[in-house]
Amino acid sequence: MTPEIHVEELKKDPEFLANIQRLEKECKEEESIAKGYQLLDAQLIIEAPEDEINEIFTFIVNTAFDRLAEKLTTSQTLDMNEPEDLATARAIYEHGIQRYSENDRKGAKEIFLVLHYTIDHAGLKDAMMVHAAAAMAGTSFEDFIEKLVDVEGVDEHDPLAFFIQTFTQPVDKLLATFEKEVKQAKEELRVLDESREQ
Repeated sequence: MTPEIHVEELKKDPEFLANIQRLEKECKEEESIAKGYQLLDAQLIIEAPEDEINEIFTFIVNTAFDRLAEKLTTSQTLDMNEPEDLATARAIYEHGIQRYSENDRKGAKEIFLVLHYTIDHAGLKDAMMVHAAAAMAGTSFEDFIEKLVDVEGVDEHDPLAFFIQTFTQPVDKLLATFEKEVKQAKEELRVLDESREQ
């Protein structure tokens, strides 16, 4: 059992507030997305003003896209054992999910494909392809969550639990169902490969 967090006490706790200030300074100086998420969590606990929370979120997303662009330009992958790379992938993934939930299937598909391409983790790569193929097939976000995702199968202790990777069917079966979309997605990714080889 986690002890109950008393928000009002935390708002006055000098140690907690000093920790928030330190995180604010460090995440900007180090351009650390992982620390940005720690800061975001702390601000959400004390119910910080919405504009402060939005500012951190904007920092996280912008920094993540800058880092992703850098990885693509230098032909590097995102290593899921490295905290900054993991935080980068998480921020981009959350942005993709947001796009998908707002019915921007094309934008979501592109984000999931780029993650499929840059993440150095076989299981996540396949999961991102399922996301992209579902969006390409015109599956609504609601249907994706209700019909394809196995919510019960999530392991909360997995550091990759932020990413949907548990589905109602085995991943290879789903990828076979979306064969046409997967083929099209691979065609689109070939362009990235060709630019890598030049």
